[in-house]
Amino acid sequence: MTLPLIAILRGVTPAEAPAIGEALIDAGITTIEVPLNSPDPLQSITALARHLGDAATVGAGTVLTVEQVNAVAQAGGQIIVSPNCNVDVIQASKARGLQSWPGIFTPTEAFAALDAGADGLKLFPGAMAGTSGLSAMRAILPTGTLVYAVGGAGPENFSDWIAASADGFGLGSALYKPGFNAAEVGTRARAIVAAYQEAIA
Repeated sequence: MTLPLIAILRGVTPAEAPAIGEALIDAGITTIEVPLNSPDPLQSITALARHLGDAATVGAGTVLTVEQVNAVAQAGGQIIVSPNCNVDVIQASKARGLQSWPGIFTPTEAFAALDAGADGLKLFPGAMAGTSGLSAMRAILPTGTLVYAVGGAGPENFSDWIAASADGFGLGSALYKPGFNAAEVGTRARAIVAAYQEAIA
């Protein structure tokens, strides 16, 4: 089963990306996001996509423009994650056959994203919305809407977010920071997966 966890590798470099990607897959995390404000992000996406093949879903985060969507698609990316709700970015992602996960914070943004064709919603910053914010928003979201909490959601509070109806999580600094090698990322990933599995048990 694919776990609903997205690894956010902000700052990763193309040279280290494949080994880190392998460590994540070995731990059970198979969706990998390279934010576009990383060094040479498109090269990292290409390296991950080629090295990992069908074993992972690889794409970009911090995607803000249609031009960036097109560049990620050409690099072999499969998923577009944004910090904001930009209808043009969502529609361009779907037109290229990519998954679209825009950032939302309000019901207005959530419905605009869903109307534009988003595959799921990234509640961001999770720390600002809080679990009570997600619970309140869930009451009016269409049944089946996937909401991942990002920013302020992690292994220390998975159970609280799951109780508030979070479907999954994006994990950044708890999993990877520039300078972490593949072994360190693997250790952190295994601990995160264990904490998630315990939270849903």
